Amino acid sequence: MTIAEKTDVADQLALLADERILIMDGAMGTMIQKEGLVEADYRGDRFADWHKDLRGNNDLLVLTKPEVITGVHEAFLAAGADIIETDTFNATRVSMADYDMQEYAREMNVEGARLARRAADAWTRKNPEKPRFVAGSIGPMNQSLSVSPDVDNPGYRSVTFDEVMASYKEQVEGLIEGGVDIILIETIFDTLNAKAAIFATEEVFEEQGARLPVFMSCTITDMSGRNLSGQTIEAFWHSVAHVKPFAVGLNCAFGAELLRPHAVTISAIADTRVCVYPNAGLPNEMGEYDETPEVTAGLLKGWADEGILNIVGGCCGTTPDHIRAIAEAVADNKPRQIPHTEPVMRLSGIDPVNIAVVTPVELSS
Repeated sequence: MTIAEKTDVADQLALLADERILIMDGAMGTMIQKEGLVEADYRGDRFADWHKDLRGNNDLLVLTKPEVITGVHEAFLAAGADIIETDTFNATRVSMADYDMQEYAREMNVEGARLARRAADAWTRKNPEKPRFVAGSIGPMNQSLSVSPDVDNPGYRSVTFDEVMASYKEQVEGLIEGGVDIILIETIFDTLNAKAAIFATEEVFEEQGARLPVFMSCTITDMSGRNLSGQTIEAFWHSVAHVKPFAVGLNCAFGAELLRPHAVTISAIADTRVCVYPNAGLPNEMGEYDETPEVTAGLLKGWADEGILNIVGGCCGTTPDHIRAIAEAVADNKPRQIPHTEPVMRLSGIDPVNIAVVTPVELSS
């Protein structure tokens, strides 16, 4: 199916989002870790003699262990996910340079999308009343355009905006070729990186003459509610609102309990759907997540009761049991009503600026 033929899919997604809270999947990385894969698994036959260690390159598994990735998709679909994410979070030339695998980036995106597509379509055929959708996962990269990697040279950048944009463009093209329904720009810690992803996505849409729904998800890095490039949630929204995304929201960070105030903020100001998928709490000393499905689901149920959710799922540490519990918890809740916002000038640096036009009041003599 070409991008131009996906108009009906986008309309269907919008109709469903108006009817109920949609469910996203959980943590791909957590599920891969549970498999206990070793170096040989990552290499497979194709890359058996590769000159660098490949363990930890989870995106490569779409080529070398596709059955593992398909199993993860199947598990989340069985748990009730409406939307599954491709295993392509780091599948860009910039990020793959760590493994000298830049030339395989596009193939990873195509195959990652195809694996998710086949799994989603199979579950849609089982129950056409509950169609499943595929979101092409686009991560923040391992390089920042806003923050120097050299503490002694604040102006230094290891990549340029054009290089990052071109890398994202190749990723978007691969995801679309593989059949995704949604472009998901996620875990945004650097808004300038996200801008490059937006520019790349819009350029591909223009070249292909059609659009897909775009989700955008920011991650905050401290309790003040700012991302790594320093923006507050409201300033971040001002920076990306021109894209008119299908959904905007938050993921990763601190878990549902500590993320709630920031979810309330984005829910109050965004005149589009809100998508939130937090971690299963905070990691323990071993880097593992102890928050149970019941606790995570209970917290997010409270968010749904408050009317601040349109789309919900899980990030680090969340398993199919978490997603099943979340889906059951919010099943009877109505989705958040999208607020009307007044058309005023909204600007942003690291903080937001709102400039309203005030009509002078004539004073009587």
